[in-house]
Amino acid sequence: MHRPETKAVALGRGERGPGAPLNVGPVFASTYRADGPITYGREGSATVAALEEVVGALEGGPAVAFSSGMAAISAVVEALPAGATVVTHPEGYYGTRRMLTDRETKGRVAVRSVDMADLGQLARAAAGADLVWVESPTNPTMAVLDIAAIVAVVPEGVPVAVDNTFATPLRQRPIELGATLAVHSATKLLGGHSDLVLGVAVAASEEWADAVRRQRLVLGALPGTMEAFLAIRGIRTLAVRLDRSEATATELARRLARYPGVERVRYPGFGTVLSYEVRGGAEAAEKVASGVQLIVHGTSLGGVESLMERRNRWAGEEATPASLLRLSVGLEHVEDLWDDLAQALDAITPGGSGTVRR
Repeated sequence: MHRPETKAVALGRGERGPGAPLNVGPVFASTYRADGPITYGREGSATVAALEEVVGALEGGPAVAFSSGMAAISAVVEALPAGATVVTHPEGYYGTRRMLTDRETKGRVAVRSVDMADLGQLARAAAGADLVWVESPTNPTMAVLDIAAIVAVVPEGVPVAVDNTFATPLRQRPIELGATLAVHSATKLLGGHSDLVLGVAVAASEEWADAVRRQRLVLGALPGTMEAFLAIRGIRTLAVRLDRSEATATELARRLARYPGVERVRYPGFGTVLSYEVRGGAEAAEKVASGVQLIVHGTSLGGVESLMERRNRWAGEEATPASLLRLSVGLEHVEDLWDDLAQALDAITPGGSGTVRR
């Protein structure tokens, strides 16, 4: 059995006979000849199948690729019965929370928001529920939830879905921990180059894979063939990108925690994303975000370039601390990133001398 780093490189390669191409190329076709495995482009392609093979192997179950991370999340919710009850954690990606709120307003789901770190409270909320939605680490507060413990207290028969975007299957495999589904925004670390929008849902059973695959067909949420091709290419280097960015993120978190203008650093000890809160509130945080020169002031994460933004500036993020900055660490040299952060932080910190705090 190959290790995950090897699977990321070796799988999804297509035919292996003499003269076969090393990569599965992008299949640009909407129409197929009759009596084959695919009858129409909305069902999939060889390129999408190759992507699903490698992600499924990494997560440990059949994978279904989607046109975006939100499309994958929505497909899981749409597979539930009408009026379903979904249990969530108060902190998490605002796109997921917004989607659930929209469906709750229309009477399509009922949402129970509970602190999943309180397992007793979670067990009570999950009784009679149709889905428990977990995100760990949470976006953007970086809280880590115990997936195995959550699965253990959720009543038998209630599916548990985990957004695994931040951790990736190289750091956390929810299905091995007992989850029903693992969902990714492959736009982020899996793709890794800020040049595609794509999502993937991986199921612990063929039954759930069929359920979300049907939603993909009905909703028309198949990823583009070029996006699938680029995602496969990104996954080939996931292990080395993750190792490098994680090492840099760990060091930046250490230095930020010692900087006088920083009140709090939120980093779980793994992954490429950290959040930190600066002294001076929203105005100071905006000044830092706009003051960086190497780090990109923009929204997203998981790319080769470092990005930073103040999350509270977005509608739906009102509960996020006003001075919190989320930093996605890329592949730049750690000293160049620190020099950039330090000069931006010095501008809001009287007497600050971040460039010498190494």
